[in-house]
Amino acid sequence: MRTDENGPAAAGGLRFEKSARQIAENARYIAGGVNSNFRLGMTPGPLVFERGDGAYLIDIDGNRIIDYYCGMGAMVLGHTPAGVLDAVKRQADQGILYAGQAMVEYEAAKLICERVPSAERLRFGSSGSEVAQAAMRLARAATGRRTIVKFEGHYHGWFDNILWSAAPAPGTGGPAEAPTPLAGSNGQDPDASSGIAVLGWNDLPALEARLARGDVAAVLMEPAMCNQGAIAPAAGYLAGALAACRKHGTLLVFDEVITGFRLGRGGAQELFGVTPDLTIMAKAIANGFPVAAIAGRAELIDLFASGGVLHGGTFNAQPITLAALVATQNALTPEHFARSSAHGQRLQDGIREILAQEGIKAQVVGFPLMFHVAFGLDAPARNYRDVALSDKATYTRFAHALLRRGVRVLERGAWFVSSEHDEAVVDATLAAVQGAAREIA
Repeated sequence: MRTDENGPAAAGGLRFEKSARQIAENARYIAGGVNSNFRLGMTPGPLVFERGDGAYLIDIDGNRIIDYYCGMGAMVLGHTPAGVLDAVKRQADQGILYAGQAMVEYEAAKLICERVPSAERLRFGSSGSEVAQAAMRLARAATGRRTIVKFEGHYHGWFDNILWSAAPAPGTGGPAEAPTPLAGSNGQDPDASSGIAVLGWNDLPALEARLARGDVAAVLMEPAMCNQGAIAPAAGYLAGALAACRKHGTLLVFDEVITGFRLGRGGAQELFGVTPDLTIMAKAIANGFPVAAIAGRAELIDLFASGGVLHGGTFNAQPITLAALVATQNALTPEHFARSSAHGQRLQDGIREILAQEGIKAQVVGFPLMFHVAFGLDAPARNYRDVALSDKATYTRFAHALLRRGVRVLERGAWFVSSEHDEAVVDATLAAVQGAAREIA
């Protein structure tokens, strides 16, 4: 059974044979049939899509699926925003890549600097992984120190020097007060952890104690933990982290790759009222086009221009992608956030109510445009070790039951909401949630 124009199939009968066949056949040319490991291992398998349409994706089996991956969080305006697509087409007619400057990059930079509290100055890049590297290099140059503090469950890219303890298995990370850095990949340079210190997030005394040693260049964190879970900072935690950094000569860096432009136009730092020294952004900044940015205090960012700190990239500030950024940012009005947040909050509340009615123990927490569903927890998670104890196997069954009913959600529990998830889409989603919950209950 396939979806119709009004929503997912009620009986939960979508099939994905063509996707499975294409993945298997094209694994001859592409490792695993996919171009990112984060697209592997999904039940019933990676899907192949023909096109997007608002809140929907249409796969090669002809299924019309409500999409809560939203391009791993990037598609804050949905899959086919007319204003963004028109801007891209206009810029494409003017050229693709200049190896020089274009006026659109100045327009884009001004928009971000006006909206993000920490952004006195910025540089553009192409991916979150790249600008995370730029932030660490800049912090080490500015402070003359080597160590970067990061936190369990926080993801800052796939490079060897930062892919530590991003998603360790429960019981493998050592004591909570002094976590053991754990590599995230085979083949990772074991010496690359020598410049990293791993802590548990939301533990201010542990952070203060580590900074007191005087060797930390930067504290790098998601200001709200959204790579694993959707966990808000504890009361006073971000302000306390900033104060500790100031006291010990350390820079505070917010990774707003996920939270930026989902928690508001100014990101989590505006929502929580704490301004870091540096911020990295990507994903929703340009609604799916490959744009990233490192922004922050002018005297820090200017080290790229006059302090001998190298930052380069052939595709940095690529004009077509920055045209998408400008159009995206112009669409992210206060009215957009009010309307989209109302729909996202209704969806979140509805899921919580349905799961409770069906007797499924779950925590549904987070923010209107990005929330997390964790099965089996008695209380909201406070850090990675809490969320890692959730019943992931049952949630995977739930996610698969939803997919067969025409709703696509990440198996790690994250739900991303776009402006295209309107009342009708939310209604259809909640109907699918009801069916899926009854199936697994």
